[in-house]
Order: sequence, then C-alpha cells, then structure tokens
Amino acid sequence: MTRIALLATGGTIACRHTEHGLTPALTGAELIRGIPMSRDAELVSRDVFSMDSSNIQPEEWAQLARAIDQSFQDCDGVVVTHGTDTMGYTAAALSFMLLGQKKPVILTGSQLPLGAPLSDAESNLSCAIEAAMQGVPGTYVCFNRKLILGTRAVKTRTTSFDAFDSVNRSLSGIIDSEGVHFLRPQKISRPYQLRASMDSRVFLLKLIPGTHPSVLDYVLANGYRGLVIEAFGLGGLHYIRRNLVEKLKELRRHGILILVVTQCMYEKADLSIYEVGNQLLSADVISGQDMTTEAAVTKLMWALTQPRPAELLSENLCGEVRE
Repeated sequence: MTRIALLATGGTIACRHTEHGLTPALTGAELIRGIPMSRDAELVSRDVFSMDSSNIQPEEWAQLARAIDQSFQDCDGVVVTHGTDTMGYTAAALSFMLLGQKKPVILTGSQLPLGAPLSDAESNLSCAIEAAMQGVPGTYVCFNRKLILGTRAVKTRTTSFDAFDSVNRSLSGIIDSEGVHFLRPQKISRPYQLRASMDSRVFLLKLIPGTHPSVLDYVLANGYRGLVIEAFGLGGLHYIRRNLVEKLKELRRHGILILVVTQCMYEKADLSIYEVGNQLLSADVISGQDMTTEAAVTKLMWALTQPRPAELLSENLCGEVRE
C-alpha cells in the first residue's frame, strides 16, 4: 500500500466562515475525512501551520521544506494543501530547496472551501493524492485536473476553478477518466540534499515608463542582497533622462545580485537583441530568460544562501528555464 503524507498549511480549502470572513480552520485529518479514500493509499496527516497563504513567507517555506524532508523518511509521496494566492511562490521555492528529490511533492488547494456548494476542493485534493501515488519525483501543482511543474505554476485567475497556468512549459500531466498521466515530468539529475535556507532580502521592481533611478537607492540603503527586475519586452529599460543603468552598476559594485526577467507573461527575455537590453548587460546583470517572476524571486532568495550564487542563477536547476 502506498503511504502518502498530507501536510496541511491552511488556505481556502481549509477555511470556515467566521465573523471576520473566511479563516483557515480545518486540520489535515478533517480534510482527509472530507474526500473519498483510495483503497490503495494510506494517508498520514500532519499539520505544519494553518495560515492564509498571503501570510506565508520565506520562513514558512523553510519550515514546510523541513516537514517534507521528514515525511520523505516514512512516506512514498507528499501532498501539501495550500492557499492559492502564493501557491506559485511556494511551489517554486520548494523546487529549489528540495533539489534532487526522489519522491513526489504535489501542492493543491481550492477556490472554495471543502464542503461548500460547488467546491472544487474534493476534486483537487483527490487528484493530488492520486498523482502522488504514481511515485513520479519532482514538485508539482495539481489544480483543475492539471499537473504543473513547480517552477512554472502561475496563478492567472482570481475566481475561476482553472486558476493556474503552466507558463512557458507544457503541462507536466493531466488527470482524466482513465487516471493520472504524467506527460512531461521534472528531470532529476542531481543527488538529493535538503537546502532549506532562504534569504528574504530580495526586492522586486516592475519597471514603468519614467521609473526614477532613486527608487534603487532604497534597495541599497535597506540592506537588500538581490534585485529582480521585470523589464520591458525582451529586457529593455530606459537610460535617457532617468538613467537606470548607472544606478544598477552602483548596486553591482556593492555586491547586489540582479536578475532580469520580462514583464510579458509568455516567452523570454533576451538582453542581447536591442541596444536597451545591451545597456543592461553592461551593468553586469543576469538574464532570467523565460523564468516566471515567482521562480526568479524564489531562486534568488535561495541562491543567496548557497555557495557561488551567481553561477546557480545562470543554471537550469529544475526546469525554471527552457530546456
């Protein structure tokens, strides 16, 4: 019998109505009781924390990664129930912290609480458990019968049951009436080692026409060690009148790592094509290529705690850039 750990962290799937609005309340054991049980699975529930995912931060990612690593010792796979708002960030963070894992980690949640009329909770949770039972290594988001690689999952809709898309990568799998089909699983090419450290001192800046270079003084003055820039198109920025390039060079002189992605949802940043992108290259930044913002932010937070972080940022570690 396959042994699956269900790690509960709160989120809409575990919510109950209170006078202050929906609040996470159900335990992992209560979630299990609310779904049909597979005869081939033994489910073990563990409550890691109970939070709205908007409150989940790097400290919780590390706590969750350690709980998953512990569950690897006596379980064949792990399902994590999680709020949808920051699930994409958590999935990406776990992908790096659990790099090289040999067992499946499936994150899921719902748009409506378990037990609510028309809720998607039961289906999503049942599908996630069935996916974990396949034993396919890697970190995935299971939502609306889709399996999405953890470094590619982006929440793109606020109310639809089809809340997540796989950005710049085809689906890792689907669930239909014939079962779970892994179409493009995560490649596991490194030995597993838990690396649960995160440095939260990363700033995200989305450029707009007219962004003033003085914004970047805040990054330097407040001790940030990394900066992710959502640049225009293929990776452009302005350097006329408001010269962002010179300010970025100053940040690099102070040892701040800079990772550049595109504001466009799909396709990649390529800083070598236009002059405005070449200006960025002259500032010694690293191209995030086709990484999602969620993957770029969490990878930078993780890399800053590892040896040779700049080298790690330039490598494809777990499918976060095009293979």
